[in-house]
Amino acid sequence: MDSSNDSRFKVIKGDAGYVLEDVPHLSDYIADISTYPNPLQSHPAYSVVKQYFVNVDASVAQTVVVHKSSQRGIHFRRAGPRQRVYFKSDEVRACIVTCGGLCPGVNTVIRELVCGLYHMYGVSKVLGIEGGYKGFYSRDFIDLSPKVVNNIHKRGGTILGTSRGGYDNKKIVDSIQDRGINQVYIIGGDGAQKGAELVCEEVRRRGLKVAVAGIPKTIDNDILVIDKSFGFDTTVEEAQRAIKAAHVEAESFCNGIGVVKLIGRHSGFIAMYATLASRDVDCCLIPESPFFLEGKGGLLEYIKKRLKENGHMVIVIAEGAAVGLIPQNQKTRNQLEGLESKEFGLWISQRIKDHFATEDMMPINLKFIDPTYMIRAVPSNASDNNYCTLLAHSAIHGAMAGYSGFTVGPVNARHAYIPFHRVTAGRKKVVVTDRMWARLLSSTNQPSFLGSSRDVEDKNEKEPSTPSLDGENYNKTGTNGVAAVL
Repeated sequence: MDSSNDSRFKVIKGDAGYVLEDVPHLSDYIADISTYPNPLQSHPAYSVVKQYFVNVDASVAQTVVVHKSSQRGIHFRRAGPRQRVYFKSDEVRACIVTCGGLCPGVNTVIRELVCGLYHMYGVSKVLGIEGGYKGFYSRDFIDLSPKVVNNIHKRGGTILGTSRGGYDNKKIVDSIQDRGINQVYIIGGDGAQKGAELVCEEVRRRGLKVAVAGIPKTIDNDILVIDKSFGFDTTVEEAQRAIKAAHVEAESFCNGIGVVKLIGRHSGFIAMYATLASRDVDCCLIPESPFFLEGKGGLLEYIKKRLKENGHMVIVIAEGAAVGLIPQNQKTRNQLEGLESKEFGLWISQRIKDHFATEDMMPINLKFIDPTYMIRAVPSNASDNNYCTLLAHSAIHGAMAGYSGFTVGPVNARHAYIPFHRVTAGRKKVVVTDRMWARLLSSTNQPSFLGSSRDVEDKNEKEPSTPSLDGENYNKTGTNGVAAVL
């Protein structure tokens, strides 16, 4: 990787194949920038904690499962407070913006950013940007204080409002410059993080002392590199409620079928983990796993088999599962053409009804449940609240330490500062050749649908192989190319 022509790429190499993919720093382009002692050194809560500050050379390994002959591999700079900071507390003017769709925990992140800046570093000037990126240049900013945000973690949604689109790099940085903002915290998915990267580049081009920090948000858990996105645990927990309802409906009727459509346009993590957690699911369909409807070994045949065995059935379908469906005839191909991903659950439910009414002449009672917007709107649970706090504090520590152009998240359970380009280079996928998917197949007893069709075999051959002894592989390299801005 060449770091000389692009400010995004900072690579430090060491012994035994050690590679640090570093993040930009204000000192990279601002000469003789001043530093100050970290206020936490005299903070009554933190000064008593020994070894609270992170060593300047500490890094987090991207891969922890290695062999005795393995190279040390890629690392990221470890998140946390440094002994020296690059902003005086009274000169900081921070802003927070939320972009994209709703997700449990957004309000918690906002709260902890405001309270963390105020209580840890004595920052009292924090502004909220309303309505996403376009709020930078089309809306008035609102003042945020610990009193204003005190109880917002108990509510779903975002108090700042959100939107998709509206990105105008020049207008955004003009607003940042005109209002004297020097710390920008951007909460959003891969599109928002790509936008944050462009903001950071424009800030650097203008020579502004502005730290840009990203906090990755996606309910689908499909952001690369990081272990897990905030809100995921809450989403899986809420998804189980829908699965439980579908199971009650299904087992209460003769040949009852409960179909639950869950969030997951590109990746099936929510469907997979909710299925494993519930233990009431007979079949789980996700974008990464090829399947087909008709013929021997197809989904319709499996449904008939399960109904004869148990008298009822529960099917979980990820929103984007249509990607995995391999049409067996022209009729199916025609029906799928132009079908939106959010419509696939209803479409396949209708196909099941039509099949058993016309071909097998078998009466069924199918209930379709779509809890998407109910799940998105709930407040985060205890696990996600704790996680959101760590994310917010790590972002604050990084910005105060002068780092910019980074997103923060756990890598192998240690929080790290990750260059924007690493998390926007694609989407994390479920690896269906991995043991986690094998656990799901064992739990549901569904067929893998692999090998029963030449088309399925051809599609499966394109998937990357995963060594069977390396444990859970979350496909952190991504396969879908560079994400578009918003």
